[in-house]
Amino acid sequence: MIKSMTKVTSIIAIDGPAASGKSTVGAAVAEQLGYLYFDTGVMYRVVTSVALDRSIPIADESAVTRLAEQVKIDFLPPTISDGRQFTILADGRDITWDIRTRAVDANVSPVSAYAGVRSAMTVQQRRIGQQGHVVMVGRDIGTVVLPEADLKIYLDASEEERARRRYKERLERGEQVEFESVLKEIRNRDQIDSSRSVAPLKKADDAIYLDSTGMTAAQVVERVLDMVKERERVG
Repeated sequence: MIKSMTKVTSIIAIDGPAASGKSTVGAAVAEQLGYLYFDTGVMYRVVTSVALDRSIPIADESAVTRLAEQVKIDFLPPTISDGRQFTILADGRDITWDIRTRAVDANVSPVSAYAGVRSAMTVQQRRIGQQGHVVMVGRDIGTVVLPEADLKIYLDASEEERARRRYKERLERGEQVEFESVLKEIRNRDQIDSSRSVAPLKKADDAIYLDSTGMTAAQVVERVLDMVKERERVG
């Protein structure tokens, strides 16, 4: 009997709060499937990092929006073997690690809440995502950017678990930081992301909820790949 695939999962959207593991899981799933991995949150981090570097007040929505509309953002395969998942350029300058500083962490939420910034970034995100064969991660992929995604996953974890993950990342980068301060930042980030008026963080109605608390990254990746296989079950 000749079997044929009933469905093709070309666009996978993974949403969730800060430090829920979206980037790690999304990158691994994309690698396994041979798909493009695209972390949309990086775009808002780029705008935030460049704004801080150019001394543009984060509270100045008009100025930050103009920057978002003008800055040229490029995503490239890793150009340096230093653990990066990709290389990110802003107007030709490598800022791959600059976007992961505590200053960016503390300022990216208000930047990502600006309607003009989101509009500028969403246009680019949709253009990339609609090409297909992509795993796109963020906070509003399944609800705003690509509501037509074939598979939508809302990846979550407890506040404490997410804070531990972010705390470990910072210690490994040599930063001096207290766990309680990281936990406070996570809670503050959740509040801002969930209550913003433009594209707030929330689970799409048709997204699959996946709580990764207590799970390793490998286990979460396996669960997501199982979801893809289930959707593409041959008959």
